[in-house]
Order: sequence, then C-alpha cells, then structure tokens
Amino acid sequence: MTEPDIVCEGLVRIFAVADIEVQALQGLDLVIDRGELVALVGASGSGKSTLLSILSALDAPTAGSARVAGRDLPSLSARDRVTYRREVVGFVWQQTARNLLPYLSARENVQLARAIGGDRKHPERATELLELAGVADVAERRPAELSGGQQQRVAIAVALANDPRVLLADEPTGDLDEHASAEVLSTFETVNRELGTTALIVTHDPAVSEHVQRTVQIRDGRTSTEVLRWTHTDDEGREHDMAEEFVVLDKVGRLQLPTEYMHQLSLRERVRLKLNPDHVGVWPGDGRQTPPAATPAPADGEAPATRRSRREGSHQEEGS
Repeated sequence: MTEPDIVCEGLVRIFAVADIEVQALQGLDLVIDRGELVALVGASGSGKSTLLSILSALDAPTAGSARVAGRDLPSLSARDRVTYRREVVGFVWQQTARNLLPYLSARENVQLARAIGGDRKHPERATELLELAGVADVAERRPAELSGGQQQRVAIAVALANDPRVLLADEPTGDLDEHASAEVLSTFETVNRELGTTALIVTHDPAVSEHVQRTVQIRDGRTSTEVLRWTHTDDEGREHDMAEEFVVLDKVGRLQLPTEYMHQLSLRERVRLKLNPDHVGVWPGDGRQTPPAATPAPADGEAPATRRSRREGSHQEEGS
C-alpha cells in the first residue's frame, strides 16, 4: 500500500509570548493520501497557517510527528530542510510579491526556479508548465503587467518548476475576485488531475469546496469535521454530485460536535451518552432528559451513517 503523502499525528505547536504560552495546535491528526486534492478551512487563529508552516519545513512542531512524502520533518537538519523545500514541496503564497520576481517575465520566473533546482537543460519545461496553468499567452509579461489571477496561476507554475510531490497553498485566492478565484482553483484541479500532484489548500474561501475532493475543517488547533465529495451515476445514467460530512474522531475517542448542534440542543460542559447496538446517542447533561431505551439494530441491508463512518453527526446532501 502506498504511504500517504502527508501524515500528522498528535501535532502540537506552542508559542511563548511575553511569558504567556499560546497553543496553536493541540494534538492535530491529519492524513492526506497521495494524489488527493484537499482544502483546509477554519477561522482566523484556528491553526491553519501554523500547520502549513510546519508542513513546508519553515517551522518545527513542539510535539507530535509530521511526515511529508516519506520525510520525517522534525528530524530534518537545516541543510535537509533546504533540500526538502527545493525538491519535495512547492508553495504558493497569498501575496504575489512572495511568489514572483517583479523584474523577470513569467517564463523567466519559472526558468529561474528550475535553474535553482539544478535543471538548466530543459528550458521548454517552463513553457509546458505555463500552458498547464493556462497562462502561456502571457509568458513574456512581467508580474506588473498581469492581473491578480494570472499572477497566481504563474505562481502555481513556479511552484511546480521542480516537479514536487506535494503542493501547498496559503490563501491563494484571498486577494482575488470571484471570477479570478474560480480560474485559480480550476488550475489546481488541472494540476492534480494531469500530474497527480498532492495538493493542500489552506483557505477561508467557501468556493474552494466545489473544486476539491475533501474539505477538512480545523478548530482550536485540531481537525473537527471533514466533507467528502464524489460523483454518483444513477440507474438512468445521470450524474449527481454527492457530499457527506463527518465529525472527526481521534485515536482516544475525542470529537468536536458542530457548533450549531451544541447551540440547538444546549450542549455544554458535559453531556450524557447512550450506547445503542449501532450508534451512540448524545443528550444534554443537566439531568432533565433521560436517554431512551436502546433501539434494535437495523435490519439487513440498512446502512446508517454512524455504522459507515463510525462517527457521530454525519449528514448527506445531493445535487445534480
């Protein structure tokens, strides 16, 4: 079995500021298989950028493990980190000024990245990557002559210059309008489909969910929910886009219930649990409600969401 491209287990990152410790990551677990296109979403301060800094070897975790493309990141030396960032991962920043040199054309930016990686013999590869990103027609223009969306698509070509296994993107559509964002996200889809590159996009843009296979939400330094998407073909040959949301259950049995569930049912501080044959029930813990008796197991052929996912709180939606 192929090893996942990204594996984080019990990842902790603590920052000390003026004798105050801030825990940005609190035992985060994350697995991304090779060739997956995944979005990581969450509120400001939830730990998204901290995780991306660790995965790009720009920062190191306080505790826990992180492996990318078979490399154990905490054990890398300073020299190994440079090699890792040069050969294993590509990176796209939100600010285009960090992605492109302003005095070079789009083609020269890609060629320079390849030269730094050690390849000076295949200049045609820069053109191929710009074509893949849909910006070959502006190859001779400098960044100032490009729109924001074009700059980000050139930045994707630069990030792919040395054929990385994993592509990391930090808010790549944060400064773009809706149309330009859709073009950039479609480029990520194309790269993932054509090259098989594993991609993790950190974002707050809800439109990203339409372009990825899996959306992972991070809350309070841990992954809380995941939405999986796929295409279903019915008996009449019509295709439907399907999506199902799961609550993430970690290795010690912890999960984060969706905030709206907690508010609607007034769940706080502690809750009551009831083990049934095929699911676990959750009730407010104030003693005013008594869990019902255990219900019989479903008949053969039935497949409750809790049995399929072994997680609480999943729901499914369908659209054509």
